[in-house]
Amino acid sequence: MNIEDLLSHNVNLPEIKSAVSWASGIEENMWRLWSLAQSDDKRTSSNALWTMTHLPVSDSEWLSSLRDQITSMLLKESDTGKKRMLLQILRRQDFNKDDLRTDLLDFCMSKINSECEPYAIRCFSLYVAFNMCRHYPELVDELDEHLDILEENIMTLSPGVRSALRQTKTNISKLRKNDYGRNQNRRNKTDA
Repeated sequence: MNIEDLLSHNVNLPEIKSAVSWASGIEENMWRLWSLAQSDDKRTSSNALWTMTHLPVSDSEWLSSLRDQITSMLLKESDTGKKRMLLQILRRQDFNKDDLRTDLLDFCMSKINSECEPYAIRCFSLYVAFNMCRHYPELVDELDEHLDILEENIMTLSPGVRSALRQTKTNISKLRKNDYGRNQNRRNKTDA
């Protein structure tokens, strides 16, 4: 398959799935795909990123190895379609406590309530922010404040943003309940 030729033209979903089959699990091909995602040609770059959003879970570790590069690309990107796809890739990643990049967190927090941003970017920013914040109670509190502001305008939000808001509020509630239970158990053990 001539991947460069394929991705330099208008493509449809079956062609993207074909590119995924070509790349998935083959490290050399995945690196070639990432190289094309950084192409100066907007169509090639967008199509390569679109392909990356469809990579299966089995390629998650490889995608995670690119997190810093993907983040740097996102923070410089002006094209909303590419920003959406980069955030979509980041959304699928697990962030550990030591993976916090404050520039990415600041970017996501600034997009959640930004009415000039497309709904998809706001949704994915919300999910990525939660994945980073969940390890830090003070950051969860800050995110929850952003969600409270978002909730004030719930009737004007798209169904996707409402769903992301609801899911994240639920996840925050579960997180706090679990933390409360752990803290309570620690207190009971020290009292005994």
